[in-house]
Amino acid sequence: MSNSIINILIDGVFMSELDEKTENGSVGAVEEGASGEQKAGGDSGTGYGVLFFIGAFVVCFLSGWLLFPNLLYSKKEQPFNFNHALHVEEMGGCDSCHSFREDGSFDGIPKTASCLECHEELLGETEDEAIFVSEYVEKEKEVPWLIYSQQPDCVFFSHAAHVVKAGMDCRSCHGDIGESTTTKTYEENRITGYSRDIWGKNIWGMKKNSWDRMKMDDCAECHQEETGSKGACFQCHK
Repeated sequence: MSNSIINILIDGVFMSELDEKTENGSVGAVEEGASGEQKAGGDSGTGYGVLFFIGAFVVCFLSGWLLFPNLLYSKKEQPFNFNHALHVEEMGGCDSCHSFREDGSFDGIPKTASCLECHEELLGETEDEAIFVSEYVEKEKEVPWLIYSQQPDCVFFSHAAHVVKAGMDCRSCHGDIGESTTTKTYEENRITGYSRDIWGKNIWGMKKNSWDRMKMDDCAECHQEETGSKGACFQCHK
């Protein structure tokens, strides 16, 4: 075989290998570029997913925070409005109507007969007074007041120990109810049946005033501050 033919065959093989390498290099570059684009797209998708999750979590959290109390508590109105401010102005203080009996026990909410002791003539000048007379006085029925501070049956609370012995002001637990001109809406826990005033209005459990709630922890905290001890279980639980 002549040298020219050999040279042509060598050049052909060399060019074939060069073309193959060039082609493979181009394909690799294309595949690498595609892989980079896919990676960038994957990172972007992950970022959007995280943002979506955070946004959904915030929306659900705020919705629960705002809606949960409305679902947990049902609202009820008292039988009729009672003007505490007017009675405090006329009678003096809380103990004029919420007094202690001779044996030291607390009288609590006055009975209809107690109201009539001061009101010599039948009431009825206002709409609320008319309801009181027609529905309860004339029918000799007691007013079914909804008690905001009603504790569970397993809890014993002595007003005498706190008001008489410790000299506590009613406002410490009941707030400014003596200044109210109407009765506020009663909110009842659908699960426990107790007033929302026991747990408190703040869903986070925070409070600004001593009367914002009436939980066991609040009693223990007050006892710790005033006496140096939270007290024993049997003192409040019978």
